[in-house]
Amino acid sequence: MPLNVWRYCRHPLGLARLNLMIRTARNLRRVVEIVRTIARHDALFLLEDSQLPLPIRFGIKFVTLRAGVLPDLADLRRGERLAKALQTLGPGFIKLGQALSVRSDLVGEEIADDLSTLQDNLPPFSCEDAKRAIEDEFDKTLEELFSSFEDTPTAAASIAQVHFAITTDDQPVAVKILRPGIERAFAQELDLLRWMAESIDRYFPKARRLRPIEVIDTLAETVAMEMDLRLEAAAGDELFANFEDDSTFKVPRMDWTRTGRRVLTSERVYGTPVDEVKILEEAGHDIEMLVANMARAFFLQVFRDGFFHADLHPGNLLVDEDGAIQAVDFGIMGRIDKQTRYYLAEMMIGFLTADYAKVAAVHIRAGYVPASESEESFAQASRAIAEPILGLPLKDISLARLLAQLFTVTERFKMQTQPQLLLLQKTMLVAEGVGRRLHPETNMWELARPLIEDWMENALSPEAKAAEAMTEAGKLIERLPALINNMSDSVTTLAQDGVKLHPDTVSAMSGRQSSTRWPWWAGAAVAVGLLIAVS
Repeated sequence: MPLNVWRYCRHPLGLARLNLMIRTARNLRRVVEIVRTIARHDALFLLEDSQLPLPIRFGIKFVTLRAGVLPDLADLRRGERLAKALQTLGPGFIKLGQALSVRSDLVGEEIADDLSTLQDNLPPFSCEDAKRAIEDEFDKTLEELFSSFEDTPTAAASIAQVHFAITTDDQPVAVKILRPGIERAFAQELDLLRWMAESIDRYFPKARRLRPIEVIDTLAETVAMEMDLRLEAAAGDELFANFEDDSTFKVPRMDWTRTGRRVLTSERVYGTPVDEVKILEEAGHDIEMLVANMARAFFLQVFRDGFFHADLHPGNLLVDEDGAIQAVDFGIMGRIDKQTRYYLAEMMIGFLTADYAKVAAVHIRAGYVPASESEESFAQASRAIAEPILGLPLKDISLARLLAQLFTVTERFKMQTQPQLLLLQKTMLVAEGVGRRLHPETNMWELARPLIEDWMENALSPEAKAAEAMTEAGKLIERLPALINNMSDSVTTLAQDGVKLHPDTVSAMSGRQSSTRWPWWAGAAVAVGLLIAVS
């Protein structure tokens, strides 16, 4: 290696640039593979319709023409074709598609609907691998942990699969085991998605309000929880504690002695999937009451606890013989802080009572819409969105659809994406679908409305506000010594070392800050790569 190259590679800045070049080359190659796969499903419309640089759009168009569309796709909608392409690309892209299913502001409402049908089902891995993973996790033989273990899994998804078993103390349990090598596979796919998000954020300033990096960060946090089954067990434990005394909504107990990073064991629950309406009716269950109980449980999770099950598809909800709803699978959970809960409750009540001035005021007060925007204009836009939906028969009103429609005006009013609400919107959409399948004549949000109003009245009462202020003051007093110590350390460091500026800051101050425009050579490189892909 020439001496000057060696010195460049040894220099920290040179090494960082080299690593960046290697990462870019690796990800560009993967992007070409992805584009080619999506092109074969005739689903490159999102990129074709975008404002990407001309060389890239030319390359995409060329790939679409040369890739050769797979048969049997002609009768599918665009979103259905995209869903099939993402399923072909693997687990990380299935998760991305599920995340995009709540971003109708990005992909449009029809495509978002089609992506919401993405199923996270994959062929199971071998029982031998499952047993080996259990023995490696606990350093015990399978026989020391379970008296029986079913070889055939009851469910297999992209991250893990579930086997039924009986413990050595005769307790029926469900055992969830991560797929072999799944951590590395997801790490590579998340690195690619983050690189793409960073590129969008850097080269397309108009897209920054959509917070692509934060969306990927949210996806990464969700995947991280699913990759460490101890975190999922802790989430299940917390939800169990929140509903321990509730007879209508139940959560299985976690078996912590047989739970580790790659294996989760929980109490086995029995029941009928919540969407098997005919079987439930034949068993004598009150279907309308089931919807009411589901609405109540969802309300309690979101507003009372600020901690909710965010994967409420029918496979995760069972109805036991007593009519209680049994929830399983706690890999995807959502949290909402108390202040956001207040805003959300006011927003929902504002829409349900057609008080659009309140809706607009809440959005501005919460900071979702900049204070510089016209409150009256936003109220007018909210009315235009809500009236066509709220004017439908009660059974057809969809608050989740209303929120999705609201996102369509985000650019006009400079609204930024709120990542903490994306998971909630998706969950609302799925819950609505389950409720309608159970009892089409019932609107679950109307059932929950009195609960929300009572909660707001109690939570916003002077007594409640005073108690909350006292609690926050107590927390501040507890943290005060640490804050003083940190402040003292910072002053001492400043006095000794002075102020140190990052090299990028120095460049910016000297007028040498590089342009954030997409370099012509980057667009040309991607276009060439796309041409190579179809050659």
